[in-house]
Amino acid sequence: MEITYTVTGMTCDHCASAVRSEVGEVPGVTGVAVDLPSGAVTVTSETTPDEDAVREAVAEAGYELVGRS
Repeated sequence: MEITYTVTGMTCDHCASAVRSEVGEVPGVTGVAVDLPSGAVTVTSETTPDEDAVREAVAEAGYELVGRS
């Protein structure tokens, strides 16, 4: 299953790496892809990930999840 979220504030590869790392720790998540120009973060998971957990992981990385794409 893939779900794409919109995240604001990411400007560089370090930002993308931080988001990938934090979101990758959410239970059930098997992959995270970040597209910096659009702010899209695509989460691949075994089941539907807990959106609150994804939101908290993005916040822990220092950014804001503003919705689904």
